[in-house]
Amino acid sequence: MEYQEMHEQLTKLIHDKQLISATISQPRAKSDEVKRVKLKPVEIKGDYYIQFEYQYERVLKHENIELEFVSDKINDLLQQFRQVQADFQEEKVHIQLSKKFKVLWKSVRVTSKKVADLSHNRKKNYLLDEDTAYPFLVRLGVQTPDGKVKKQKHDKFRQINRFIEFIDDALAYLPKDRPVRILDFGSGKSYLTFALYHYLRIEKGLDIRVTGLDLKKEVIEECQQIADDLQYDHLEFLVGDIKDYNEETSVDMVVTLHACDVATDMALARAVKWGAKVILSVPCCQHELNTQLNNPTLDVMLQHGLVKERFAALATDSIRAELLKLVGYEAQLLEFIDMENTPKNILIRAYFTGKKPTSVEQSKYREFINFLHAKPFLENELKDYLGTF
Repeated sequence: MEYQEMHEQLTKLIHDKQLISATISQPRAKSDEVKRVKLKPVEIKGDYYIQFEYQYERVLKHENIELEFVSDKINDLLQQFRQVQADFQEEKVHIQLSKKFKVLWKSVRVTSKKVADLSHNRKKNYLLDEDTAYPFLVRLGVQTPDGKVKKQKHDKFRQINRFIEFIDDALAYLPKDRPVRILDFGSGKSYLTFALYHYLRIEKGLDIRVTGLDLKKEVIEECQQIADDLQYDHLEFLVGDIKDYNEETSVDMVVTLHACDVATDMALARAVKWGAKVILSVPCCQHELNTQLNNPTLDVMLQHGLVKERFAALATDSIRAELLKLVGYEAQLLEFIDMENTPKNILIRAYFTGKKPTSVEQSKYREFINFLHAKPFLENELKDYLGTF
């Protein structure tokens, strides 16, 4: 099969709304930042789109494209990648492209016709079901006693489920042969702390011990009362500050949500020192780098206060992820909740692998820091783990 014929046949299946899902992979250039692209159909406000999910090494980006523009987008991607795996309603297709764009097309008919789940117009399959009453969600005011999500709490319900998805992804990194120790710094009203406990303890049956830590005494007392009433015996809430909490020597998972400025860095550093296998962190206000940025090359951008603030925040989270990578973690920056709900929607997810950084990775980090004239708080906190480079 010639390239042009393959491209036409592939895009026709997509234009005919036959696509269930597809993955475009195997970058031609090793230096390509995009590692793979996933496709799926979605319906948004009654219109049909193909959603392209670009998977970088530690970041995911999404783009919804109308059908009329899909052909050109597919052609562009096939110049960059060598393989396509696609599920259509009536067949599975595997496409392999050679260096000279020779095409190998394999197709297998499916035994029963599939139907695409257009997630924007169908009921979403949440890990916590929309029509099931969960005692902790009822007590926290997210659900009514009969299990209906309150109208003003739908965003919170989606946020909780999104968080549970991250917890579910992390299961493989948690120990199976002993109790799992989990700390939640800055737990606040503890929607996510209760959700974490419910999912791991009640749904998955894991032996866990969870501590939520926050500075607000009245909030902590209320959360502890709810935990007691629900008989969540392995969940406790304590009044305390991240920098003063020294009760542990080993922790399996550290969660930190909206810890302000370098409090996030304190929590990340503490997690590394405790040997945490899983770190989930949603940073909040970030001021440290904002005052350090000093590079005339960036003045065109940084002369605008709003842009400088956002750039500093993005650079700060990139530095945090890179530092975690340099001390043995696989770290990603992911979208936590929709940008329309809050601009503070980046989640740092890190799994400990013990992988040693390469000299190239170390050099790239140092070059970036020097370019910004930055002295990250987290780097200083982790100096004993980073060594000299």
